[in-house]
Amino acid sequence: MRIQLSVLDQTVNPKGRSHQDTIAQTVQLAQTAERLGYRRFWVSEHHSHPSILGSAPEILMAAIAMKTQTIRIGSAGVMLPHYASLKVAEQFRVLDALAPGRIDLGVGRAPGSDQRTAQLLNPNRYASDNFPQQILELSAWLSGTPLPATHPGAGVFAYPQSSTQPDIWMLGSSDYGAQLAAHFGLPYAFAHFITDGAGVDQAMELYFSGFKPSALGSQPQATLCVWALAANTHEEALRQFYGRARWKLDRNTGKIGPLLSPEEAQASFTEQEWPLVKAMQDKALIGTAQSVALRLEALAARYGLDEIVVITWAHDPQVQEQSYTLLAQELGLMGRAHLKPRLAA
Repeated sequence: MRIQLSVLDQTVNPKGRSHQDTIAQTVQLAQTAERLGYRRFWVSEHHSHPSILGSAPEILMAAIAMKTQTIRIGSAGVMLPHYASLKVAEQFRVLDALAPGRIDLGVGRAPGSDQRTAQLLNPNRYASDNFPQQILELSAWLSGTPLPATHPGAGVFAYPQSSTQPDIWMLGSSDYGAQLAAHFGLPYAFAHFITDGAGVDQAMELYFSGFKPSALGSQPQATLCVWALAANTHEEALRQFYGRARWKLDRNTGKIGPLLSPEEAQASFTEQEWPLVKAMQDKALIGTAQSVALRLEALAARYGLDEIVVITWAHDPQVQEQSYTLLAQELGLMGRAHLKPRLAA
């Protein structure tokens, strides 16, 4: 059987569209992904970010839960050091009540913002040092396991309770997340799209070799979150890629704004920038559905994965939806829409 695909949508803000329309498009895309047979639909968390508008994944997930029936819904992720573990557990227990057995709680340690914004979200500068402890607390409150008598939260429970519970996923783009996921026996998602693949070999080796079975997972389960775009022709995919290339060049110089159209982006490149654009496009997973699918399958085979999470930015929502549609058709996802995802535990 060919690999399964999932979606990570970052609610990217295209120039010329309202923020309200962009949020609504994420909900619509989740419905499309379910119809196409994708396994999961994850949304991200960023703050004070003019390019990426998803600042409250738990609220967006609730909206998606009300518009879907079968696809798993998740965060990729909740930036846990900003929050109290109990509150996150309560939010995701409510989500599980709305969509029983369909909720993934992806957690990360990164700020998802600049340091000044992170300080406003949580004034404790050392909050990320408590991340491993927060994972243990979160696991206990999600599962209804009593905390030790010596813990300040002993006797405190996260409601509502039910026969199902969210699956916790560890997110990361470095060795730290891989090692922590392995230590706690958690599923692990590597942010390939952040590093363009740098560090993935070592992270996956650390995760699989160091995995310790636990109540959270008896076997290792990993995925890659990969940026990709498919179109009817390679030339069209390349043209649609220019908006993201422009954004990446600007980000590297501290300039962050809405996603430009392919035409505006292409016209903006200077003579000095074109070699950088060419280097980016050579590494990018863009092209026809067949060529992109083959590269995704090669990545999955290299790391022994049965699933890849795909992120696609496009200025035009129809281009984004077409890319996901072409990949679903190429990999036969719709014929497997009835299959249940492999659970972590």
